[in-house]
Amino acid sequence: MKVYLHRFETPLQHPFTIARGTTHSVRSLIVEIQHEGQIGYGEATEHLYYDISLETLTEAVNRCVPEIESGRYVDAEALWNAVAPKCGNSFALAAIDAAAHDLFGKLKHRCTHEMLGLVWEKIPDSSFTIGIDSIPRMIAKMHERDRWGIFKIKLGTENDVEIVRELRAESDAVFRVDANCAWTVEETLQNAEALKMLGVEFIEQPLPADARPEDNFRLLKHSVLPIIADESCLVEADLERCHGFFHGINVKLSKCGGVTPAVRMLRRARELGMKTMVGCMVESSVGISAAAQLLPLLDYADLDGAELLEGDIADGVMIVDGVPRLSDRFGNGVMLGDK
Repeated sequence: MKVYLHRFETPLQHPFTIARGTTHSVRSLIVEIQHEGQIGYGEATEHLYYDISLETLTEAVNRCVPEIESGRYVDAEALWNAVAPKCGNSFALAAIDAAAHDLFGKLKHRCTHEMLGLVWEKIPDSSFTIGIDSIPRMIAKMHERDRWGIFKIKLGTENDVEIVRELRAESDAVFRVDANCAWTVEETLQNAEALKMLGVEFIEQPLPADARPEDNFRLLKHSVLPIIADESCLVEADLERCHGFFHGINVKLSKCGGVTPAVRMLRRARELGMKTMVGCMVESSVGISAAAQLLPLLDYADLDGAELLEGDIADGVMIVDGVPRLSDRFGNGVMLGDK
């Protein structure tokens, strides 16, 4: 095997604002693994909240390159088990793992979801994310995607309920909201009452990730809307801690370390009776195509990352008006744009 790295910076169609700040472009590292005439691709993006930069990503991947290039692996999980102890960076590990899944699927002429024992049926549609902005601009962004049936609305302002009320006046689509740790317990309980009346389906991560267990438990018991963990459920060990405190989890490949641990998390969550969701980190089709392979395990999907970009750097799984469409390639179905 041979490993190659590619760096990209891609502007967003619109500035993307959440409760923690605004992003204008995405810097990403693409991991390419070649073997026996096939190429697998994985992606990791910079994320200041988690102290992830292109430099730290590159350093982490390079620590793993000798292990990747010298090893003899039968599948992606075996490669993940070999490099995980050395990587020290879940975002970089996720990119390596996605590239491995893409590669082994292509080598064996099977899609990654098939390699994982999943059947492509009962696939949920994806939401499209509306970042925080002035209400008129949020309405305009929503109307740009009128054919989408689900919108995830970023909140964490002084007028959150008003935002949703104004958007609801313009659309009968399914609404979900994501407060990105910006609310208190009392705000969540009060907002949930109003948001339920406005047809909101669930609330994602209203409290800070370090909120007291008793506060999360109070929401579990008293919120009139389901509460989905995101920042509180980063890695496998977090899942058991979230059980009994959240109604469901949002798994992101970059946070948990890749497809390999994500599958275990989602299957365990279902065993525990929790709702399952996979989100993204505003990635290109390289990252989205890897995450999309988990769709058969999901109740909810938020895989609009490539749709938020001004231009995509790759071709793979497409999210067409919210509906996932598989690539005609094996593995994750990815091909980098200049290949």
